[in-house]
Amino acid sequence: MPVHTSVSSQVNRGKGIGLSLAVGSAIAFGGSGVAAKPLIEAGLDPLHVVWLRVTGAALVMLPLAVRHRALLRRRPALLAGFGLLGVAGVQAFYFASISRIPVGVALLVEYLAPALVLGWVRFVQRRPVTRAAALGVVLAVGGLACVVEVWSGLGFDALGLLLALAAACCQVGYFVLSDQGSDSGDDAPDPLGVIAYGLLTGAAVLTVVARPWGMDWSVLAHSARMDGTEVPAWLLLAWIVLIATVVAYITGVVSVRRLSPQVAGVVACLEAVIATVLAWFLLGEHLSAPQIAGGAVVLLGAFIAQSSTPSKGSAQPVAGGSPERELSARGTAA
Repeated sequence: MPVHTSVSSQVNRGKGIGLSLAVGSAIAFGGSGVAAKPLIEAGLDPLHVVWLRVTGAALVMLPLAVRHRALLRRRPALLAGFGLLGVAGVQAFYFASISRIPVGVALLVEYLAPALVLGWVRFVQRRPVTRAAALGVVLAVGGLACVVEVWSGLGFDALGLLLALAAACCQVGYFVLSDQGSDSGDDAPDPLGVIAYGLLTGAAVLTVVARPWGMDWSVLAHSARMDGTEVPAWLLLAWIVLIATVVAYITGVVSVRRLSPQVAGVVACLEAVIATVLAWFLLGEHLSAPQIAGGAVVLLGAFIAQSSTPSKGSAQPVAGGSPERELSARGTAA
């Protein structure tokens, strides 16, 4: 009896730690846009901010890449897909979108990704999806209509919305790629290794695209304004690299290994809520009551969509809140 109690206590403690890590990961990820927007408004190009974020994180996680160098031979397609789409594509389009529209709105548009994945499954792969999944898609699209205020002829910059949608599409591309041969069993790649190489791949691609040698480096030596408050630019960059990328990825992976992917998926939805709240208080980006209600519906629809498994033999979840969380879920067997 005491032994049983001890084991149960250890399990509960492990789940508690996992839940704390998952919430911490959501807070870290949610703060990336809030820290990046002042840098963009201070004069840095969105692509340069993305390059700084990805390259800095890649250097920090370089030891993990060396440790898992066998992945270059075993999973080159997965590494390329995660680097090009899950890192470079998603981050570049997301940061470009927040330079034109509120952070919370951009992130909520990205949460269309699970719905878009199910659209790919149903109409391109012609595989059946559950009614619950279809309901999730309808809820996500309907909620997004409230977020962008379609009744007022789109209250936001149309290009900004398209950029956010492009970020969601990059997530879809990564989900579809990683779903090919995902049933790898004991041969599943370590997610931390994939993240490390994804960041290195993304940094290489972004170096060519962003051309950082033309960046105004002097911006980092001055302050940026967060709703009227002066904050050192280097401090914002350090948050983006160390907290919103390195810590966020690692805690996300560890939390999924302590919790089930389903529970981690619920907590992941907090990312959009946290980003919206932080943008409200730190950047002064206020959303109306219909937009807040629409955002809640988007998250509900995204959760239902990602929790509904399409029929595919011994089916695996096809969509998740974001590429790093999908990767974490797939890596629990590693």
